Amino acid sequence: MARKYFGTDGIRGPANRAITPDLSLRVGQAAGVIFRRGDHRHRVVIGKDTRLSGYMIETALCAGFTSMGMDVMMLGPVPTPAVAMLTRSMRADLGVMISASHNAYEDNGIKLFGPDGYKLSDEVEEEIETLIESDMSAKLSKPGAIGRAWRVDDVRARYIEAAKRTLPRHISFEGMRIVIDCANGAAYKTAPQALWELGADVVELGVAPDGFNINRDVGSTAPQALIDKVRETRADIGIALDGDADRVLIVDEKGHKVDGDQLMAVIAESWRRAGRLSKPGVVATVMSNLGLERHLGGLGLELVRTAVGDRYVLEHMREHGYNLGGEQSGHMILSDFSTTGDGLVAALQVLAVVHEQGRPVSEVCQRFEPAPQILKNVRYDPGHPITPSRISAVVDEARASLGSTGRLLVRPSGTEPVIRVMGEGEDAVRVEKAVDAVCTALRANA
Repeated sequence: MARKYFGTDGIRGPANRAITPDLSLRVGQAAGVIFRRGDHRHRVVIGKDTRLSGYMIETALCAGFTSMGMDVMMLGPVPTPAVAMLTRSMRADLGVMISASHNAYEDNGIKLFGPDGYKLSDEVEEEIETLIESDMSAKLSKPGAIGRAWRVDDVRARYIEAAKRTLPRHISFEGMRIVIDCANGAAYKTAPQALWELGADVVELGVAPDGFNINRDVGSTAPQALIDKVRETRADIGIALDGDADRVLIVDEKGHKVDGDQLMAVIAESWRRAGRLSKPGVVATVMSNLGLERHLGGLGLELVRTAVGDRYVLEHMREHGYNLGGEQSGHMILSDFSTTGDGLVAALQVLAVVHEQGRPVSEVCQRFEPAPQILKNVRYDPGHPITPSRISAVVDEARASLGSTGRLLVRPSGTEPVIRVMGEGEDAVRVEKAVDAVCTALRANA
């Protein structure tokens, strides 16, 4: 069934336009109805990133949950993986992260986690959607059973300790200069503190949020500031997180970017040597580079592909017993440690490999030569979506031009109003021509 509110990563849209106080209130009420199970006092934890609209949405969600008899623990600005972790460790019935991840401050979103710390299934999200549009007045709590809300102060320290425990005991990054770019987002305190406690010489970027500057010219989707700072300070490595810190991008000591595909290869090789892979393979999406698939195949490891979205990667991992997966964009899922993508923990695993091998990041993290791949976005009016049938002939022709070893993917984003066109093949010029032809057709039909 077509869904009105939920996309590939929760509910997301322009704050006070799509994501309104009324919608937030109703999301809290609907989720409260579904997760109010049994006679115990129910609890929900709510975290957020640093967007101005987070205050508005947090207040509305609190009203919705408390009206259904759930107590609310407000965590303040914390990374998405911290919310997932604390949902379990604080025995909450539900976790909520208020964030639009890598989007600009004008957008915001609501991500929901079950009591096990995992994102909700499509079926549960559909139940919530049905309730949002129904009359829930009969389900409101009695006056004496309305929930309470309060702020919790020690959550950042708890998350930092949990992240550090993913490393071997007594490991130290002393002598390493690390530039950490927190995107003026949710990890602006936790990530620099964790790295400093592990002994690193920390250079900070994107740690002065003002409600408006999240992801603005900083973070994993805008790495130039990190590249410049790494070169300026002669750092050993640069680490960029996104607004809610569930994805990571690495920059080596030369200022070259290292994407999620290379990071998966680094961790997979390390875990394979240590006998830590639960199955001989890695789960990624259809966007991951053919070079990664070939590299892993040479190591005797399989690359399993899923639909785009870290939730689909994780679902496959859980169903089939894998403990390593991720996306080219930098969502790394290390299920031994976390129930969702965790940019800081993934960075710590890479740092551990660099520390162990005693070689520069440029050598450790360039594991394979990527096949030529081009990704372009075509923006459209959300009120007038592009009908795929209008450009099917152009897509078929472009796909055929890439030959049997090439790939062409055309898909709508689940987080913003754009169509993503990705081409991959042996010939970079041919790939670019195929992608441009599809983009031109999309713009003509927008």
